[in-house]
Amino acid sequence: MDRILRRVLVVAFLALLPPHALAQPAGTNAPCPRAVVGSLVTPPPDLFSRDGILDVTFDYLTAVDNAGRTLFCFKTPDGKESPTLHVKPGDTLNVTVTNRVPPPPAGSPAEVVSNSLNVCGDKTMTVSSLNIHYHGTNTSPACHGDEVIHTIINSGETFRYSLKFPADEPPGLYWYHPHIHGIAEAAVQGGASGAIIVEGFADIQPAVSGLPERVLIIRDQNVANPPASGPVPAWDVSLNYVPVPFPNYPPAVIEMKPGQQEFWRVANASADTIMDLQLQFDGVAQPLQIVALDGVPTGSQDGTRRGKFVTKSDILIPPAGRAEFIVGGPSVRVKQATFLTLAIDTGPGGDNDPQRPLASIYASNDATPVLPVTPAPSGMANPQRFEGLDDEPVTALRKLYFSEVLSDPKNPASPTNFFITVDGAPPALFDPNAPPAITTHQGAVEDWIIENRTAEHHEFHFHQIHFELLERNNLPVAAADRQFLDMVQVPYWTGSGSYPSVTVRMDFRGPDIGDFVYHCHILGHEDNGMMAIIRVLPPP
Repeated sequence: MDRILRRVLVVAFLALLPPHALAQPAGTNAPCPRAVVGSLVTPPPDLFSRDGILDVTFDYLTAVDNAGRTLFCFKTPDGKESPTLHVKPGDTLNVTVTNRVPPPPAGSPAEVVSNSLNVCGDKTMTVSSLNIHYHGTNTSPACHGDEVIHTIINSGETFRYSLKFPADEPPGLYWYHPHIHGIAEAAVQGGASGAIIVEGFADIQPAVSGLPERVLIIRDQNVANPPASGPVPAWDVSLNYVPVPFPNYPPAVIEMKPGQQEFWRVANASADTIMDLQLQFDGVAQPLQIVALDGVPTGSQDGTRRGKFVTKSDILIPPAGRAEFIVGGPSVRVKQATFLTLAIDTGPGGDNDPQRPLASIYASNDATPVLPVTPAPSGMANPQRFEGLDDEPVTALRKLYFSEVLSDPKNPASPTNFFITVDGAPPALFDPNAPPAITTHQGAVEDWIIENRTAEHHEFHFHQIHFELLERNNLPVAAADRQFLDMVQVPYWTGSGSYPSVTVRMDFRGPDIGDFVYHCHILGHEDNGMMAIIRVLPPP
């Protein structure tokens, strides 16, 4: 499908949603309910595995809010929207999802993304297609697993996922969201996302045992009625569906018991917005004791199976990244406590991500809602997926780079094409039917250098595995920052000097073989070409 035509079709289709589908405040029977501005932050509903299995049934729904923005959501038959899915290492997650988004207009073009060898669901993508990515999980990319290249669920169709979590899966925070190339940004900005928690965290980091546990999901969406000029954020944001809208940014409300320590599990489920999170009491930044990043307890993969604290005054979380940390509530003497994101310079070609509050925090002995408490350690920690990596020989060194160019160099208003390219190969837009850009094998351990040759930030994400961050701009990172991640930011190039870069160690020792992808997780970039396929073969 022509890339420009696809953009036009997405806009046209979103405008055709029925006006009676207007979203209503939380607590009504609207398809995708949203909270009102300034309301109390409440946790997502929870679903827990039992006897090693979690069975979930979802309807994929859509609506239009009062500002004309299109909403999307996953909802269970009993009305739970975007529930948090709790599993244990070794569990199986079964998700049966029905796409109830209206079909595209008659005569709309479609794109064939499968052939007789790789069909998974439908063969043809339309602007109302669906699939689900289980972000960060080290689960199989086979059909009916965490497969996003060829899995297509069209309007009215039902599809069943079955994901077996490995017994050595690190306990921590993961998430799920649609991943249809070309329309992923619209679906995620519409709010179709939820958390996945792999249980057993206290076995790795006992400090969280007994602490109240708060799941916070940050999302972004279009700014409603932006002015024609002036500084406007690229996107509005919300916290657990409580909007924090431009221009005044009225914050959501969090209640905490005075001085109470809590275990916060924060996912940046934004499609495009970078977060730099900070907690301020009367303008003074408070320490954030980081205990996990991207689902992996910090410092836990060294063979000890014990997490370590990394204390920061702020935490940069790329789109799709997660951070888990311990915070202390304000005392009654604190006049103003604010959970906020700091301003981010994304580069001359990037988005405007300004400083703005996310929530005002109030000290109350009667704080609501009453939060669940993190369970005590259950016994010995499970083996950890990435331990021992630094003792393995490196089998390959690769260099990749981000680049972008106008689709029509003679027209400054033409859409931008985005690329992620193996150095030495010609840049190519993502094509689900193209051969893999990289082929490796199970058991390989590779070092990748990823450069940014553009004037805006890019966010490197890899499916199925995590990587270890080794260097920034060819300089070793501090020991506290040498973490296992599935998201890392590669800053923009100023136009002179060396290209900014990160060096990461890729761990292909796990069981996952087949085709999967890596891409920029600014989804506007991914949708417009910045993704590629890797093929992992069985061991030679």
